[in-house]
Amino acid sequence: MEIKSLFEKAVKESEALKQKPSNETLLQLYSLYKQATVGDVNIAPPENQFDFVAKAKHEAWAALKGKSTEEAERDYINLIEKLKG
Repeated sequence: MEIKSLFEKAVKESEALKQKPSNETLLQLYSLYKQATVGDVNIAPPENQFDFVAKAKHEAWAALKGKSTEEAERDYINLIEKLKG
């Protein structure tokens, strides 16, 4: 199966996980998904310094700067496979 198809399948599977992942894992999934679908972070950091969730999401995505789409898709797929256990 092509990596893009496997990625799309993993995204669907992420919605049907038996257990909700930890916040840290959710952040990983979010950042890998954004890197795979959008590329390097292309938005400014949140202006509200007390919006900790938005800040964490932005920082997690920004940390993946330079990671290729294919690499981010593979990492996302591998993480979903681990979570499916």
